Amino acid sequence: MDIFLSGLTPSLFLIALTVTLLAGVVKGMVGFAMPMIMISGLSSFIAPELALAALILPTVATNALQALRQGPREALASVKSFKVFLLVGGVMLLLSAQLVSIVPAHILLLAIGVVVSLFTGLQLLGWSPTVSSASKGLEALFGAVAGAIGGISGIWGPPTVMYLNAMDVAKKEALRIQGVIYGLGAVLLLISHIGSGVINARTLPFSAIMLLPAVAGLWIGFKLHDRIDQKSFRRLTQVVLFIAGLNLVRRGLMG
Repeated sequence: MDIFLSGLTPSLFLIALTVTLLAGVVKGMVGFAMPMIMISGLSSFIAPELALAALILPTVATNALQALRQGPREALASVKSFKVFLLVGGVMLLLSAQLVSIVPAHILLLAIGVVVSLFTGLQLLGWSPTVSSASKGLEALFGAVAGAIGGISGIWGPPTVMYLNAMDVAKKEALRIQGVIYGLGAVLLLISHIGSGVINARTLPFSAIMLLPAVAGLWIGFKLHDRIDQKSFRRLTQVVLFIAGLNLVRRGLMG
């Protein structure tokens, strides 16, 4: 049993399960923020490496469930609809990953955190810019920004959500395309951390057991998501995105 507890006391293990359940609920409702909630919550009482390992399998699984909730055909349709975003973002992610040793990650986190916080803060105060029709140039721009940030910092959610909000994408499709985008990134994250040693014989069982509360939370979040209308979904997304922006600012200032 200790291998599943990963050296934690039963009470801390219970707290880890609760944090993961909450992360799943939020993700099921708005489509993102699971890694942010898990890494912020878990790393407050366990080692950062163990917190990172804990979120990897839940992130892969929940994104797969999110992407495929309406079936493979709908997921493929979302991929086709956002192919420019995905292609440009993927290329920029691979390129920017080579700059990790050059560009300080905390500077980038601070910059994007300030932009996201200001943008969503203004939206919460009543400013709601939308794009009336799809622009391949705008899609490519947001894809490039998301990929560049993701390659250096491992965080590509905020620019993605900002773009989906600006396009006023229907809530079901917004959840689905986020599942596709984050899912592909999560698979890369899993592969990279098998190589880095973060995922090992001690941490893998802990990450696996976190699948249970993550999926349960996701299911609850899906049910709540289905009960809210498009306007409420957009507002909730803005609130979570604003918190995510402030969290990026915090991480950037901490260096």
